[in-house]
Amino acid sequence: MRCIRVVMSGFIHIEEALDTLDEVALKSTLPLDGCGAVVSFLGITRAQEGDAEVLRLEFDAWQAQLSPVLHSLAEQAILTFGVRAVAMAHRVGSVGPQDPIVSIHVGSPHRKEAFQACEWLIDELKKQAPLWKKEVTNKGESWKAGLG
Repeated sequence: MRCIRVVMSGFIHIEEALDTLDEVALKSTLPLDGCGAVVSFLGITRAQEGDAEVLRLEFDAWQAQLSPVLHSLAEQAILTFGVRAVAMAHRVGSVGPQDPIVSIHVGSPHRKEAFQACEWLIDELKKQAPLWKKEVTNKGESWKAGLG
């Protein structure tokens, strides 16, 4: 865990998951006062990519910027969608098949805004987070285009 910060308009909890990602523990950090919905996203490593068996994904990160970028995205989600709380974590390093890569939990008074914020957060994380992914399969290795 790298950063826990409370802002005037909502609660934000960001973790860089260096060895493991515990999505249940992450979700438990959300304060639920005033919330009527929690929407969660869990991204896991696929075991297959096309006709290749995925052995692992390797994530490199610009460590000094990962938490600040994720925190900024959480702030934007709170302001844009009116949600009350955001908890996010992303793995760094080697992640095997079926293991969690990224977890996002959004607490909100209403479900519609929670779903919208959660979808926006994963889309923006993939665009903006300083993360690079190498896929290692039984047929070789390749760096995937783009961030996240």
